[in-house]
Amino acid sequence: MDRMYSPWREVYMQSFKDDKPAGANGKSVFADIPPEEDEKRFVLYRAKKCFIIMNLYPYNCGHLMVIPYLQTPDFTDLDHETKLEVMELTDLCIQALKLTLRPQGFNFGANLGRVAGGSVDTHIHFHIVPRWEGDTNFMPVLADAKVLSNDLRSTYSKLKEAIAELTKPKA
Repeated sequence: MDRMYSPWREVYMQSFKDDKPAGANGKSVFADIPPEEDEKRFVLYRAKKCFIIMNLYPYNCGHLMVIPYLQTPDFTDLDHETKLEVMELTDLCIQALKLTLRPQGFNFGANLGRVAGGSVDTHIHFHIVPRWEGDTNFMPVLADAKVLSNDLRSTYSKLKEAIAELTKPKA
């Protein structure tokens, strides 16, 4: 196996030296988002145990997250109903992304703990990242920049419409 040295990641890795508090009140950035801030905070859908939100720092256009309302870093703290809803909302995300952005594939998962890459490691959340052939290129390596070709607000509107259509009660 070849190993590739990636010195540009050192700054990111060094940022984990000091513990970062969840927030002044111990709450994560995902906790207690009031419904009246849904559009401002890019919340797409609210269910009983979890909600869907767009990632403000996406790996790719349409990067979504399913987040339980319960703030916990531990997957085993989630009850059966919450785990089931995570999967149901993930399915909803994938359907909405297929309708709006037409990706060729997806990455789905969670970073459990800071050492696993969790930047908000006090509040478990699940990533759904749409993927396209050739969506990774030299820009992040050479220019320390990620090129995103979709406007966040426009993508939000399209996904919100698609989710509303997909969750509309069947006649």
